[in-house]
Amino acid sequence: MRIVALSVLILALCACNPSTPEQPTPTAPEPAPQAAAPAAPSMEAAPAEAPAQAAAAKEIPEGACGDQSALPEDQRVANTARWTTASEQDNFGFDVYRGDSEKGPFTKLTKEPILGAGTSDETHKYEYRDESIDPCKAYWYYVEGISTNGTREKFTPTFRAAPKHRPVGSVPDYGTQVPEQPAAE
Repeated sequence: MRIVALSVLILALCACNPSTPEQPTPTAPEPAPQAAAPAAPSMEAAPAEAPAQAAAAKEIPEGACGDQSALPEDQRVANTARWTTASEQDNFGFDVYRGDSEKGPFTKLTKEPILGAGTSDETHKYEYRDESIDPCKAYWYYVEGISTNGTREKFTPTFRAAPKHRPVGSVPDYGTQVPEQPAAE
């Protein structure tokens, strides 16, 4: 599949939880470096905040872990991959793959390809909602493009979706950033 030089790619993963509105990850599109390759996603840096505010913003909420198949669909937590093309050439569609690590192995999630626009100079938006996750695990994804002649090629770089919950009763993990304590006088 060939994507025209003006194509852009936007990827975002967000938690889809019925109790909170969907909050996409901020992204900024970049033009493709050459005519035959899709643009790589780029993430905007978050503005500097006070350390306590930054730590509070990074806290993952407590929640149920494990298989969600017993829950009604509208109560499941999901990862949603989104991407946009500015134009397409001979595009049959896309498959989405998921792995437990950046190196894989990866499993194809889409039973049928997400249909593409064929050949088009118009912008098209696509998404895939993965409800089969364990909300307490991180996952890695990539999107594969399929041309109308059946050629498959990796359309996106591999990208990470952070855990949406932490086990109930667990201690919050702030990563390497520790909130600063006021200096004792």
